[in-house]
Amino acid sequence: MSIPYQATAEWAHTQDAADPLHTFRDEFLIPSHEGRDSHYFCGNSLGLQPRAVRPAISAELDYWGELGVEGHFKGRLPWMDYHEFVRDDLANVVGALPSEVVAMNTLGVNLHLMMVSFYRPTPDRHAILIEAGAFPTDRYAVESQIRYHGFSPALSLIELESDEPNGTLSMAAIERALAEHGERIALVMLPGVQYRTGQVFDLEAITALAHKQGCMVGFDLAHAVGNLPLQLHDSGADFAIWCSYKYLNAGPGAVGGAFVHERHANTHLPRFAGWWGHDKSTRFQMGPHFEPTPGADGWQLSNPPILALAPLRVSLKIFRRAGMAQLREKSLRLTGYLEWLVHTQLADVLEVVTPREPSRRGSQLSIRVLGGRERGRALFQYLMDHGVIGDWREPDVIRISPAPLYNRYADCLAFAEAVRAWQHGG
Repeated sequence: MSIPYQATAEWAHTQDAADPLHTFRDEFLIPSHEGRDSHYFCGNSLGLQPRAVRPAISAELDYWGELGVEGHFKGRLPWMDYHEFVRDDLANVVGALPSEVVAMNTLGVNLHLMMVSFYRPTPDRHAILIEAGAFPTDRYAVESQIRYHGFSPALSLIELESDEPNGTLSMAAIERALAEHGERIALVMLPGVQYRTGQVFDLEAITALAHKQGCMVGFDLAHAVGNLPLQLHDSGADFAIWCSYKYLNAGPGAVGGAFVHERHANTHLPRFAGWWGHDKSTRFQMGPHFEPTPGADGWQLSNPPILALAPLRVSLKIFRRAGMAQLREKSLRLTGYLEWLVHTQLADVLEVVTPREPSRRGSQLSIRVLGGRERGRALFQYLMDHGVIGDWREPDVIRISPAPLYNRYADCLAFAEAVRAWQHGG
């Protein structure tokens, strides 16, 4: 039975008090505004800092000071194996086998590394399929890879135009594109969640359609990891990449991650090789021939950055305790409440761009201000000036993302009240 929402502080506080996940908010540092907690809706851009991050980094600094190089082999979490200490929790968050995931590099680097292996264009099959308006990281990477292989983006880059209101894409549009162009598509590269509209894509359905046409499939999960209960292994996708500074709360510029399906664990596809991707059992024999570690670890280039991995390890422990199923349930409730407030209290000033079906969205609602871009910018600035922290994406979208680990019904109501105050002159 759906909750009968109310736009009152009493109702919001009652719901927050009954929330089984409400204590997790205390584990994060909430930015303040005029002496009080701000209403932070920007976890889709930069997640908040877990309180346990500072002592975790300090512990590694202490080991460094006390042990020097021996910290690679001694201490509670020896650095030699440090990336392995996040593996199981990361696999659990993305629905993969532990051998299929690795925390390394950043999203853009990992995308290029994956495309070296999984974008293998031929004269007959050289195209890459992306969505129109893809995030620049993806657009720049695929275009540069096309050029690197001697092809022209004018012929080899296929952009899926939206066929639904507000810029979203139907599965029918994806299916049509694959039916029309499948024989010349080498790689389908789509997001798990589209950054501007907040639309969720069906990874398993897309993978099945693309594989039927003989295409490789990769996903940019920057806005999906830690947001949705993914099932990457079952999806059958060939690879995926993501960042960890959004919903995974691992800090600005955090170590990203990659997934490589187990059927490619011992692939002979080419890759850019690095020492840390060499088989662990013989790595220190310093041989001249590269022997990749089976699984995703084989795509590593260099040893892991310990001080950068510590925050990810801390955050993933929080996710393990909270559970993705419970987080998704709360996310649906919070986003449902936010959408209800927009439609019932603010329909004369706002419209939601993100699909209304809960299965087609995550924590993010992309909201457009009626009356044009300048009016939208004015509202966005008002919200920021009054401690309601979202973000702006051109040309005309305010993104508001209630993250279930630390956001509340009261935050959603505060957003609505701030919009109404702006509408009536502040």
